[in-house]
Amino acid sequence: MRNRPRHVHPRPMNLLSTLLAILALAGPPPPVSADPPPASPASPASPASPGPRPGSGMWPLEDTDVVRGFDGPETPWDAAHRGADLAGRPGQVVRSALAGTVAFAGVIAGRGVVSVDHGGYRTTYEPVVAQVATGQPVERGQLLGLLEVAGTHCPPAACLHWGLRVGEEYRDPLLLIGARNVRLLPLGGTG
Repeated sequence: MRNRPRHVHPRPMNLLSTLLAILALAGPPPPVSADPPPASPASPASPASPGPRPGSGMWPLEDTDVVRGFDGPETPWDAAHRGADLAGRPGQVVRSALAGTVAFAGVIAGRGVVSVDHGGYRTTYEPVVAQVATGQPVERGQLLGLLEVAGTHCPPAACLHWGLRVGEEYRDPLLLIGARNVRLLPLGGTG
């Protein structure tokens, strides 16, 4: 009688050899250190300066006023206004306040959002119809997208919610433009 071939399971040694070969192709693992990696010279943030330099940015909208200022949370889970709302009009050009790399460009909870990584901190812009893609480098003042009304903080008017996050901490984005005395306007007009 003829022997039937048995189903042969890979031997553990073969699996281990295969795994080691894959790891060898991937290269050595990065060194493990308790210290954060040093900031590159091109990085705007470094351990000595935990955030952006005040006044280093520009307004993301032209001809705008602040309709609602930053009111950060006392604890990370508190309700707060984690940005500044800037008066605008539908279709208005939204520009990057600083040079960086687009970390996200898409829709969250029905709102178009663009987030730009500046090395250690991020700026966010919403609601925006993105004209950039995730991973794309952008220069200071470069077009990010167009302001939309859907999902605005200022219905029925359009306004840009502009945010700044340094690590896990929200900060006032108006610091980027060196704003100290900001005039808040009523939602209904520029009075």
